[in-house]
Amino acid sequence: MFEGSYLGDAQRLTADTRLECKICWYVYDPAQGDDVWQIPPGTPFVELPAHWKCPVCDGARDQFMVLE
Repeated sequence: MFEGSYLGDAQRLTADTRLECKICWYVYDPAQGDDVWQIPPGTPFVELPAHWKCPVCDGARDQFMVLE
């Protein structure tokens, strides 16, 4: 199992992979989506728009860490 920063490697993620911002600890859960960015539930992390950032601290998406 991959652990640590995502660093843009989409091949290491599954559709239901949850990721955590390493700055503010916000968790992106595909089952919940993201209300701030109007991302519907069921959207995998790899399908987020390229300009998406952490909705809490504006951290870059490639700095998110994979949760088990």
